[in-house]
Amino acid sequence: MSTPGTNSTTAKSCLPRVAATTAVLPAVALSSLAFAAPATATITVPARNDVAALAPAQVAALVPSQLDAPQSPTAPPATHTVRSGDTVTSIAARYGLKVADVLVLNGLTPSTVIRPGQQLRLTGEPTRQASPAPSSAATASAPAQLSAGSYTIRPGDSLYAISARLKVPLGDLLAANRLSLTSVIYAGRTLTVPAPAAAATPVANITPAAAPAKPLVDDTFMGYTYPPATVASANENKRLLNAAPVPSREEMKQIIADTARRMGVDPALALAFAYQESGFSQRAVSPANAIGAMQLVPSSGQWASDLVGRKLNLLDPRDNATAGIAIISALLRTSKDDETAVAGYYQGQYSVAKHGLYDDTKAYVAAVMAHRDTFR
Repeated sequence: MSTPGTNSTTAKSCLPRVAATTAVLPAVALSSLAFAAPATATITVPARNDVAALAPAQVAALVPSQLDAPQSPTAPPATHTVRSGDTVTSIAARYGLKVADVLVLNGLTPSTVIRPGQQLRLTGEPTRQASPAPSSAATASAPAQLSAGSYTIRPGDSLYAISARLKVPLGDLLAANRLSLTSVIYAGRTLTVPAPAAAATPVANITPAAAPAKPLVDDTFMGYTYPPATVASANENKRLLNAAPVPSREEMKQIIADTARRMGVDPALALAFAYQESGFSQRAVSPANAIGAMQLVPSSGQWASDLVGRKLNLLDPRDNATAGIAIISALLRTSKDDETAVAGYYQGQYSVAKHGLYDDTKAYVAAVMAHRDTFR
């Protein structure tokens, strides 16, 4: 989801917005302007881009969660309570730690999703994760049924989530069940698990990859230089999406159209947004950490999760489509016309109501409406 200055594609130029080399999961550091940038950073902030002009959801997107992070090289605390917008990368950067060390200390993998309220250890020796046999009471209360070579799908599951939970490569899981990335799964169905979770490589044995000479996502776009924590999270999400199998552009286009029909939104309008934002690329990530085909920052992903009543993972293609279309639907319900709703997706609904459409917003609206006619 765009914010002013982060995706100013005009009606004349309808190329997909892919930052850097298509900068890229889980929905996860927020975009910001000058608020948390180091003194040496060069940031150009238009006078009109004031925080008071933004919608509540956009204010959360523009102000990094690391605003109050200590910058002095003091010893880190023993633990850190995860806040909304945190990632392992941003937490490690805040306290001057290595990402790999934080992962090992907490028994996490690079693809593990952390949640607000969760306690992460920052000091001490790594705790070996013992695997005691579950008690009969715990087994009886487990909502998911995992037995030798099988898994029973529960509500809210996706193929990506199951693959991550069982530590089974997604391609192997698809092949074992004769599924594709666009297959629809249902709660209660039993999947064949091709390899036990215990076969996964222990976290302690993971060797962190050497830092690339050039980051996957640059820190500057359209005249803005983003805070290091935001860019670090964007690079982490890009790396995860590059390593994961994602739908092709044509497959993503079909996922978006099907999701829009199911949610009661004009498929042509939903496709117009996705084409303008990313050209249907689920691997697209901007320096502001806008993720996936619908280009949503993590705070927008949280808003969409609240709208649909379940936690959405912006790295999951179907969840990304669901999140973007849920926001489009909300804007259509609360705007006077389609053009105003489109403007709200780009500029922010509150800003549109207070200031009217900026010039770049008018160009964005014209492009999206032209794309809608093309997809009909």
